Amino acid sequence: MDARLYVIPASHPSIAVQLMLEHKGIPCKRTDLMPVVSKAVLRAVGFPGVTVPALKIDGDNVQGSRPITRELERLRPEPPLFPADPERRAAVEEAERFGDEELQHPIRQLLWWGFKQDKEPLRSYSEGAKIGVPIGLAVKTGGPLIALSARFNEASDENARAALEKLPGLLDRVDAWVQSGVLNGEQLNAADFQIAPSLGLAMTLDDLRPAIEHRPAAKLARRIVPNYPGRMPAVLPSQWLTALASA
Repeated sequence: MDARLYVIPASHPSIAVQLMLEHKGIPCKRTDLMPVVSKAVLRAVGFPGVTVPALKIDGDNVQGSRPITRELERLRPEPPLFPADPERRAAVEEAERFGDEELQHPIRQLLWWGFKQDKEPLRSYSEGAKIGVPIGLAVKTGGPLIALSARFNEASDENARAALEKLPGLLDRVDAWVQSGVLNGEQLNAADFQIAPSLGLAMTLDDLRPAIEHRPAAKLARRIVPNYPGRMPAVLPSQWLTALASA
């Protein structure tokens, strides 16, 4: 099986797909792309959209973590990413949808808001990546790309603060799924792989880690992504952090 995965370094949905490929035992070559520049590259190599993760596998192009999940399940059903029982599968699919549609973006917004304040941590999120230029040079000259990425991800002050306010409720939902066994069970599933990287990324932010590390959600993250790349020192205004008091 010939597979190549296009990613942005430390992208949480990209890491989710990498983990699922490993779970399925599918060897894969990885192509690292720079933010913003990735959009043109993906179009140039034949993908219809401009977002990662993007997978070329056995001659087919598949984009997005959930479509890729289903393609992997079709190509290699074992080990499965979904329970056979219809009711349990529906619960996993709802958690997977939540991870993709509700959890990912607020954390992404907070990260890019942080890069706007201090671009130096970008170096730590790019460790080991092969983006075609030295990482140090990419960080030094990356101001315009950071500004564009922050704009594409709507990482404004208002939206970053709103993302913080949402976080306790999002974590509560993950905790409930962990406690009910939908997540972090004996057999890992698609929702585990979808959600854990977002939690792992959130825990690389010094401002967020204290609100997460004591929760059941953190156990899921540590099980699946114990060494998530990157670290963002505290950058959020202290008055914003009151939103995490209930977390």
